[in-house]
Amino acid sequence: MRGLLGFVVFLVVLVLIDLYAYKGIHTAVSGWTQGGRRAVRLIYWALSIGMLALLVWVAVSIQDLRSTRNHSFMFSLAALFMLFFLPKLVIILFHGLEDLVEGGRWLFDKLTPGDPVSSGEPISRLRFISQVGLALSAIPFAGVLYGITHGRRNFRVERLHISAPHLPAAFDGLRIVQISDLHLGSFPSGTDIVRKGVDLINEERPDLILFTGDMVNDYADEAESWVDTLKDLQARIGKFSILGNHDYSDYARWDSMDAKKANLERLKRHHQAMGFRLMLDENTRIEREGEAITLLGVQNWGRRFQQYGDLARTLQGHDPSTFRILMSHDPTHWEEQVLGTGIDLTLSGHTHGAQFGITIAGQTYSPAQWVYKRWAGLYTEGAQHLYVNRGFGFIGFPGRVGMPPEITVIELRRGSEAPRS
Repeated sequence: MRGLLGFVVFLVVLVLIDLYAYKGIHTAVSGWTQGGRRAVRLIYWALSIGMLALLVWVAVSIQDLRSTRNHSFMFSLAALFMLFFLPKLVIILFHGLEDLVEGGRWLFDKLTPGDPVSSGEPISRLRFISQVGLALSAIPFAGVLYGITHGRRNFRVERLHISAPHLPAAFDGLRIVQISDLHLGSFPSGTDIVRKGVDLINEERPDLILFTGDMVNDYADEAESWVDTLKDLQARIGKFSILGNHDYSDYARWDSMDAKKANLERLKRHHQAMGFRLMLDENTRIEREGEAITLLGVQNWGRRFQQYGDLARTLQGHDPSTFRILMSHDPTHWEEQVLGTGIDLTLSGHTHGAQFGITIAGQTYSPAQWVYKRWAGLYTEGAQHLYVNRGFGFIGFPGRVGMPPEITVIELRRGSEAPRS
């Protein structure tokens, strides 16, 4: 009952937003011809009523939609909603400003004794503010449209060097490709996006491929149609992976704990079939020309998410004098437990860079920075480094705006030179 009441309130709020946004549009186009205004009215209300009807249908059909496990379809509906909702917020903002100005003038005229002094320009000319809002509403519309049609497939290859004086000479120049947050269940069937990413990775001719978690959204079967594609990833030394918070399927409804456990075991087999060695709180020694580095892989541990990982267990039995690379999905783990251990390089993902960003004067801003202190790129404390990958896939919103999917290429260098991107 509470859920139904909440949904009704939500619909009422949306209707009020629609009414006020239309008031702003009506004001902005008041100088158009009657036919033009009529066309705007018909198009606006056809889209708005259609979106409200779609929301009602989703609410009624939510259980059936969940049972299909079709994340791509659900996320597409979310994108459609954002496509038409965000521009209305811009229109409301500017039309609200116009109403405030008009209200202020009205109040001033009422409180000022004597006849109102004309500014020589009628108040109706203030519709210019609503016209500006209507024009600027095209920006979020275009941004969302770009994000779902092109942004999610335009991979950015980020390159950086990490230097350390104790890196063995045999590993000087080692090329690591890091990928993270595949979220394979988000991709529509038949898309070539995953294949495009695989081809770009193979073109880098990596020595190691390290995948830092979130292969799926919830269910192991989301990965099945991509096993052969990801099997084609090539690395001279090997491919290693860990689990992310979504891989444990904690956000899905299960009939029993046995079914949930079986899902995780199935996902582990998918890692193996793709050629990844899945590391579960363990370490391995990677040797080359008689020298070695240590690779560590911990299960998910996050400040606000699951804390399954056991770093102490992960470190057991390894040689702490070697150059060490840790794969840990959530970057908050670095802040909470990894700093102070001397682990040279930690590779994380998880944040997706919020899948939204804007770059001004070379500096990128994202909603992710409101949640995470370290949310994308390279961070250094003393001799310890953290790199946060912006993610390969997407979740929730089926696109990326100003925050492209990322393939990270890290080259290890022997020496004391400061890391650079």
